[in-house]
Amino acid sequence: MPFCEVPKQQTSLDDAVDAASSSSSKGIKIFYKTYGHGPTKVLLIIGLAGTHDSWGPQIKGLTGTERSNDDYDDDRMRTVDPNSSDNGGCGYGGNGIQVCAFDNRGMGRSSVPTKKSEYTTKIMAKDAIALMDHLGWRKAHIFGHSMGAMIACKLAAMVPDRVLSLALLNVTGGGFECLPKLDSRTISVAIRFLKAKTPEQRAAVDLDTHYTKEYLDEHVGSSTRRAILYQEYVKGISSTGMQSSYGFDGQVNACWTHKMTRTEIELIRSAGFLVSVIHGRHDIIAQIYYARRLAKKLQPVARLVDLHGGHLVSHERTEEVNQALCDLISASEKKMSPHVWTNFPKESSRWSEKGSLLGKTRVEGETDNICSTVCVIEKLHLSISYVFGFIDLRPLWRGSM
Repeated sequence: MPFCEVPKQQTSLDDAVDAASSSSSKGIKIFYKTYGHGPTKVLLIIGLAGTHDSWGPQIKGLTGTERSNDDYDDDRMRTVDPNSSDNGGCGYGGNGIQVCAFDNRGMGRSSVPTKKSEYTTKIMAKDAIALMDHLGWRKAHIFGHSMGAMIACKLAAMVPDRVLSLALLNVTGGGFECLPKLDSRTISVAIRFLKAKTPEQRAAVDLDTHYTKEYLDEHVGSSTRRAILYQEYVKGISSTGMQSSYGFDGQVNACWTHKMTRTEIELIRSAGFLVSVIHGRHDIIAQIYYARRLAKKLQPVARLVDLHGGHLVSHERTEEVNQALCDLISASEKKMSPHVWTNFPKESSRWSEKGSLLGKTRVEGETDNICSTVCVIEKLHLSISYVFGFIDLRPLWRGSM
């Protein structure tokens, strides 16, 4: 199986002592798979509780295949035909795309550190960078979903010279921005989640957090998407089980402690690559308000793609999302001007000193209000995040969906 070993991150003196006296010094193993062939490299970073195969619709859309390169025998490895429809859904350049998707630490087949301090978006970005080194990729297009988009932001700020483009799907700025909007719908789903004791009950709740009602009610043949997906979810949850408490708590900690500083935002803005912020406007997990605000801060290099969909807009609006990703790759290769790329009004294309100060004042005001009840909210956040915060994505995709 393909693994990349990452040296253990020492976040404190205690960790250094533990590393010297235990097997934890062996490092973290990151499980990954590659798909397709060609000079264009794409790294996919999934969100909390998701595994590499949660990117299924995008892997097929970008490479034209659902099978990983490990599924092909060495003596039967296919030759890429530039005219083949199986040479990447983008049809990009006739040369093909190679994609790598992986399990973040704390999930799937990757290692599960037991300390929350070993889970931050910066540490997990270092995992992704180590994987690029392992693959021999000097540069790549970096696409992230939800928590994975937070990790992608950190990666882009840490090594901007290694990023060809940046796609942020259903992203927020972390911290209190991870809290869902509490209304009657989300409260109802939270209560149902707390009462869910079986895979069947859990699957029913998951569907209502991932997709819009319209999508679930659509007919596919003689059945509805809800009925089809429900069976897939039950099967997936029953066969794979739940994420370990160490992994879940750690990944929640990464989301809760994530923050992009003004300096990091400026590093991304000035790096010379284009950014696409893609979001489902009916996402009840990651509110689109925060995604739009981040896109404005990244002007003039960012474009906002606002789609009718939920948190899993990548599954619900696969064609539109895949097209947006292909457009980003194409625009990057053509070295399109940021002022041509962005779809924000001209007056919003500069994060001016005045605007940033106003934004800072607003954020500080919001933070002050939240800090007064942070002890209560953090506990609420842990439970709500499990319902809304990037709930288990493993059983989600199939070729027919």
